[in-house]
Amino acid sequence: MLKDTKGDGEEFMNEVASISRTSHVNVVTLLGFCLEGSERVLIYESMPNGSLERYAFSNNINSEKTLSWEKLFDIAIGIARGLEYLHRGCNTRIVHLDIKPHNILLDQISALRDNRIHCPRVYSKQFGTVSSRFDVYSYGMMVLEMVSARDKNISAHSESSSQYFPQWLYESLDDYCISACASEINGDIIELVRKMIVVGLWCIQMIPTDRPTMTRVVEMLEGFTSNLELPPSVLDLLN
Repeated sequence: MLKDTKGDGEEFMNEVASISRTSHVNVVTLLGFCLEGSERVLIYESMPNGSLERYAFSNNINSEKTLSWEKLFDIAIGIARGLEYLHRGCNTRIVHLDIKPHNILLDQISALRDNRIHCPRVYSKQFGTVSSRFDVYSYGMMVLEMVSARDKNISAHSESSSQYFPQWLYESLDDYCISACASEINGDIIELVRKMIVVGLWCIQMIPTDRPTMTRVVEMLEGFTSNLELPPSVLDLLN
């Protein structure tokens, strides 16, 4: 249910029209809606496993809900593909503006193979000054948060607790990737973690035009790590 909605429902119906035209494996399907008085309700397909927040941000490292690095990487790619579709693939290009773990839903596949973006509010790119680069930034921060949440020993790193975390990752990238994968030393896993971090750092560049498009993000995640260059340091840009 959407709260604090005003007006005669025209804005809500515009949202319904935009969302109803989306069709992508990584975007939750809208099944229906209700508009009665001040109440506005969007009805989506059921995603029984809940949100990414429930799994990637579990406090118990031994919990069965804890996701492997490979699964987190697959989820990161799925989210990127869903956003790429919203930005460029559907008839009405959409900026999500609320990318966060709570809005990334997981389906009933036991392996959590499929993850989808939930669109509670959408904004057409043709209105106002809203930019898809806002979603890119939110995506990058969420990926970096997924990395830090997966490493349950992150609080043990005194340096990370006293610094801006993305900057700490930037300065300690290679050492961090090795330590984060200490329980499952594997060159391929280390490369996946490194790729997630580098892509995340590109996405949170302070100047919006320096951030990649979601199409470019997908290309970086699907490409070779050796082809990825580190972006400029965020703190260097602030100085």
